[in-house]
Amino acid sequence: MTAAACLAAVELPEFGAAGPAPELPPAIHRERLARLRERIEAAGYDRLVVYADREHSANLAWLTGFDPRFEEAIAVVGPSNDPAILVGNENWGTAAVAPLPMRRELHQELSLPSQPRDRSRPLGERLAAEGIGRGTKIGVAGWKPLGASGRLDVPSYLADELRSLVGSTGSVENAIGLFIDPADGLRVVNEVDQLAAFETAACRTSDGVRHLILGLEPGMTEREAVALLGWDGTPLSCHLMLTAGPRARLGLLSPGDRRIERGDPFTVAFGIWGALNCRAGWVVANADELAADVRDYVDRLVGPYFEAIAEWYGAIRVGQTGGALHEIVASRLGDPFFGIFLNAGHQISLDEWVNSPVAEGSTVELRSGMYLQVDVIPATGTPYFTTNIEDGVALADAGLRAELARRFPDAWRRIQARRAFMAEQLGIDLHPDVLPFSNIPAWLPPFLLDPGRAMTLR
Repeated sequence: MTAAACLAAVELPEFGAAGPAPELPPAIHRERLARLRERIEAAGYDRLVVYADREHSANLAWLTGFDPRFEEAIAVVGPSNDPAILVGNENWGTAAVAPLPMRRELHQELSLPSQPRDRSRPLGERLAAEGIGRGTKIGVAGWKPLGASGRLDVPSYLADELRSLVGSTGSVENAIGLFIDPADGLRVVNEVDQLAAFETAACRTSDGVRHLILGLEPGMTEREAVALLGWDGTPLSCHLMLTAGPRARLGLLSPGDRRIERGDPFTVAFGIWGALNCRAGWVVANADELAADVRDYVDRLVGPYFEAIAEWYGAIRVGQTGGALHEIVASRLGDPFFGIFLNAGHQISLDEWVNSPVAEGSTVELRSGMYLQVDVIPATGTPYFTTNIEDGVALADAGLRAELARRFPDAWRRIQARRAFMAEQLGIDLHPDVLPFSNIPAWLPPFLLDPGRAMTLR
């Protein structure tokens, strides 16, 4: 059993800021294409069609290094030759400089409304030229599975055209599992270079949340507070979230012009490609500033929550099942008061939520190279509001750890310092497989105007 949590003085060290993000070698994208082709062949697909738009570009970006801006894009992957990439007017140039060589085709129907559409071949003609025709079996990767294999999550103009081309003797199937199956999807097990890039991203988001909490003052507007995150223009994985007062209970909203008041509930989330960090609490210095009916906030909500998260951290490792992690949270926070209803953790990548192996009864075993988000959110729906720790951790076996330490020594030093902090100050002992990427690892100050006191098991 996990020791009882308490609120105590905790010194959060400076773990070190990340420098420039490691660039992925172009060879990685060629290797990814080769692995994808192996999966395509094993699934019996003649071609794979990858659809992307601004909100759902992670699969295409992972594969090719190109993510469409403003427009949609369609890639067609066959058994040989460079993949074809169909782009609109404004992505013609950016697609040309992708790390993965692709054959560009201008398809202006992908462009914004009312832009020129006078220089494109019809979509059906272009897809047919890529070998999509009668009797072929086509996989389609949108962004999420929908149960039955024939249910697609791509626009009708694409789905209808593909079904028309293959006819009654062919098939068009949802193939997103090739990328995001929670057990072995290509994107849920990362190369060492990708993990190093994600660690850099996590430094930026977690340092931003740290700076915000340490600099938060009543009287700031929400917009003034969110500036403390120090966003530097790195592509976001989700919109910036920061709210205080009545709107904070809604969770996902963007900051406004309201001034933050002493006594407000408060929540913030900062996510860029490869990382997200979130914290929630009260804009007070101690429980005496809370309403009388929630002055047991730490004992009633935050303490049990922290104990569950600490046990989750202690249990995660290579070979652990998603079902075991679910059971830890369900057994500790299963009371309806806590309002836990989403997965107790999920895989994270360029997109904030890739998939989740964590569910009741899940037998999916966690693998070396996976990168997961600690993400257990109480939705009490009561005056107690909520509490929250969202940080990223990677899993690495001995071989992957040795490679990371050798090739990225600065990141390795930060990881080891975080592990020591969690063990020595928070009382959370991690399996050697677990690599915390956040510079606020499991740091949870419930009273945001006194960040020197945080939850601990010590």
